[in-house]
Amino acid sequence: MRYILSAILLLVSITNLSAQKVLSLKECLETGLQNNYDLLIVRNEQQIADNNATRANAGMLPTLDLSAGYNGTAKSTTTYPREGDSYTDAAAYDQTVDVGVSLGWTIFNGFKMQTNFKRLQELKTLGILRTRLEVEDFVASLTAEYYNLIQQTLRLKNYRYAVALSRERLRITEARYRIGDFSRLDWLQARVDFNADSSQYMTQQELVTASRIRINELMANKDVTERCFARDSVIEVNAELKWDELEASMNESNSELLIAARNTNISELDLKAAKSRNYPYLNLSAGYGYTRNLYGKNDPMGRGTLGPNVGLKLGFNIFDGNRRREQNNARIEVENAQYTQEQLHQSLMADLATFWQAYTNNLEVIKLEQQNLIAAKENYEIAMERYLLGDLPGIEMREAQKSLLDAEERILTAEYNTKLCEISLMQISGNVLEYMK
Repeated sequence: MRYILSAILLLVSITNLSAQKVLSLKECLETGLQNNYDLLIVRNEQQIADNNATRANAGMLPTLDLSAGYNGTAKSTTTYPREGDSYTDAAAYDQTVDVGVSLGWTIFNGFKMQTNFKRLQELKTLGILRTRLEVEDFVASLTAEYYNLIQQTLRLKNYRYAVALSRERLRITEARYRIGDFSRLDWLQARVDFNADSSQYMTQQELVTASRIRINELMANKDVTERCFARDSVIEVNAELKWDELEASMNESNSELLIAARNTNISELDLKAAKSRNYPYLNLSAGYGYTRNLYGKNDPMGRGTLGPNVGLKLGFNIFDGNRRREQNNARIEVENAQYTQEQLHQSLMADLATFWQAYTNNLEVIKLEQQNLIAAKENYEIAMERYLLGDLPGIEMREAQKSLLDAEERILTAEYNTKLCEISLMQISGNVLEYMK
């Protein structure tokens, strides 16, 4: 009878799968990396940083302007000679028309332009690293949720099996109660246990649905309620991680550490830019234009000029009251950036050690629970045989069933917890994108 029930449950499971969208972890990640809104936003921010990393934005290129203008003036002139009466010229309308091209170029400003360009390049790299960090966070989150869906689905399967066992026990108890072998108390207890298992099964369905909705949300699926199912049916744990390799990889590849290093570089460049005010500056100006003056009265009637002009301006800011303050603050910012980098490294090492301890401990728990599961299955089979023969009370049969379900629950929890530790270790070491392969 047990094998018949198992076959029926398997058939029901296959029927349910056919109505769902079956996805592998790689397929989920590929879809999410393409559609997730947080990733779309951070990629646009990276594009802005790329667009800003130009010599023109750093002030290294000249500016070229084309301009034209017209000016008119109406005026009366009164003259007071030393001898004789004063006289007034009637209003005269003078006009000026000009058109020209002007060029301005800062040739030298204490290496500030070169420093700004390097800073923009650092911001460009920083944008790439921030995008990478966002991608890694996304991969870790979706991978964890994918295996959570597997965990919740396996737990639902266990509860469904528990319902089937309780239903079979209720059938046997009811049949024997009617012929007088079992008491009404046995039958009522079997009914209570069956209802409890059914309630637990229904509650578990909510958790499976919630996990599916979360996966659809991470993948930016328009229909967050779409039924999806993990192609993997077990939680595979990578038991081959090594501490030395994880630590070395973290120091070399961790995105947060790389971002902190770039922020330190930017602070140093800000200090260099502040020091540029200790140097003189040299500006070049040049132009070519035509100016036409038209006079309302007197000779000449007008005058026009055409030709180039050029000039150089060399200067030095002697005192403005802010230079020393800005440079001192910039030095403090460099120091703070270095402290932040060191603090982050220490925090990551603490996280790495914590997850490593949990990872290794859970690997041992899995081995122990695998042995417990074998014993619990054998204990249940013996109890079922005795129960069918009438040699085992219903309460003891329930305990054997509960021991089996608890063993399955513990090993499932241990596997999932180990997987979470594995994902965290891969993320801290900068290797979480391995899940894309």
